[in-house]
Amino acid sequence: MDLFTVIWQSIVLGTVQGLTEFLPVSSSGHLVLLQRMMGYDIGGGNMTFVNVMLHFGTLIAVVAVFYKDILALFKKPFKTLLMLIVATIPAGVVGLLFNDKIDALFAGEKAFLLLAVCFSVTALLLLLCELVAKSGRKERELGWRNSVPMGLMQAVALFPGISRSGSTIVAGTVSGAKTQDVAKFSFLMSIPVILGSVLVELIGFIKEPQFAAGAHGGLYTAVGVIVGVIFAAASGFLAIKVMLKIIGKANYKWFSLYLILVSAACIWFDVLGIFA
Repeated sequence: MDLFTVIWQSIVLGTVQGLTEFLPVSSSGHLVLLQRMMGYDIGGGNMTFVNVMLHFGTLIAVVAVFYKDILALFKKPFKTLLMLIVATIPAGVVGLLFNDKIDALFAGEKAFLLLAVCFSVTALLLLLCELVAKSGRKERELGWRNSVPMGLMQAVALFPGISRSGSTIVAGTVSGAKTQDVAKFSFLMSIPVILGSVLVELIGFIKEPQFAAGAHGGLYTAVGVIVGVIFAAASGFLAIKVMLKIIGKANYKWFSLYLILVSAACIWFDVLGIFA
């Protein structure tokens, strides 16, 4: 693979990661799908490292949009910060215990079928969210009764195809919190999870730099990661702005329709053995 190929694949992967991280369609599911269909492998056999670094690009977007809210976390009485810490624990525990197994599962022969199931689950959750949001419910200030379910759903969203932003927004909305509070908290929840994943990968890189560099050598992987991070940050910034407007209107049915179509395509790929 030449450097030009690495660069354009990184642009595609970074853009897709940024857009799908904050739109409720599952960034990890789309990255697995793209890599499976197109054979993208800028990491030389270690795309987990590349994917985590692409998530770091979306972290930059979150900080750029919500830097005032992030600073406010460290002001008394620290309630939101404490809720954020507690909400992060389930995903942290599940990630440490099962992340490798989940990655292996979705790299296996039944990857498309598993993606189809998870995309469909996200589609149904989004439909439920729209029904609840438009039901005339009484909205409350975001509290523990909302943040805990959101944390549990973030752990479930470690499965590719289950949207992290979508599932946490559903949990917050169904549990009765204000939609704008739910959106902001959902985006803030991505920060510790992404930071934790990046730290784990960086530790692995320090211990075994040749593994992270992959077969193409450190230069190709480094260039690919840098380009991907830049495009993930730019497209992620755009996606956050768009998603904040969508959440205000609670109009998720078009995302559900899209996910059902993607799910159907995955089933078709599995039945016909395409991209196996």
